[in-house]
Amino acid sequence: MTEPEISPQDEAARAGWLYYVGGLTQDQVAAELGVSRQRAQRLVAKAMADGLVHVRLEHKISACLDLEVALSRRFALKLARVVPALPAGVDTARGTAPAAAQLLERYLAQPEPLIIAFGTGRSLSAMAAEVIRTPLAAHRIVSLISNIAPDGSASFYDVILRMADKLQLPHYPMLVPVITDTIAERALFNALRPVQAVMELAARADVTFVGIGQLNDEAPLFKDGFITRAQHAELQAAGAVGEIVGGIFDAEGRYIDTETTRLIGSFRIPAEREQPVIGIAAGLSKQAAIRAALRGRLINGLVTDESTARALLA
Repeated sequence: MTEPEISPQDEAARAGWLYYVGGLTQDQVAAELGVSRQRAQRLVAKAMADGLVHVRLEHKISACLDLEVALSRRFALKLARVVPALPAGVDTARGTAPAAAQLLERYLAQPEPLIIAFGTGRSLSAMAAEVIRTPLAAHRIVSLISNIAPDGSASFYDVILRMADKLQLPHYPMLVPVITDTIAERALFNALRPVQAVMELAARADVTFVGIGQLNDEAPLFKDGFITRAQHAELQAAGAVGEIVGGIFDAEGRYIDTETTRLIGSFRIPAEREQPVIGIAAGLSKQAAIRAALRGRLINGLVTDESTARALLA
């Protein structure tokens, strides 16, 4: 009987298991798999890069714990999670994702069905990739904003569909473009029964997870093609520093009203919401937006990294 052909992912998964779970050295992994040390090294790296292995820090670092307490006190947060900072040049979402996923899994483990709302973006997409526990109840998951650009294309960071596919839960996407050409078009979309149903579910969410976007030159809304350069400039001129699921706010965390903001279709999270609204964001470019969201009480929970936490408290 011939041996079944081993796929590259199977080989990488086995290498990752031996290295991270079995505690073998790379030389030992190479010997176990019958490959060179260089190939064993590449396979272990592939296992991590392809998401075949999930690494979580179970020991709380005291400096991070102190920052969590300080953030909670300074900004009256219901919860704060601070992870060690990654080296410069590494995507900060890789650091916040495991901690955010652990928080989400706490809600997924609840025996009573919940409504769990999600924004979109890189940080939440990274969190979705890290979720490993299946839900205990038939929770409903709802999207607060779509990922459809004016040209009909969709961004890569559609969190609601990734979550629905991974968790096999009833899901309610926001089936409208992020921004329309006219206010009349926006009103037509908002009047649709499915859109109203999603908005009503979002308003009743037991917990909400959102990213925090900056409105500087690296603004995701602009870079991902949702708004034009002229609209971006208009928002900056109006004092915009950040956005949460399309809700544009100033340095004090107050929503601003411009011609562009009236065209954006999403669920606008009210300030000082009683239920948990957990922002997931880190990095130098996001500090002004995160600080503003905290000042305006648009979020009452935060997952960030050590460097960002120190800057927020400075």
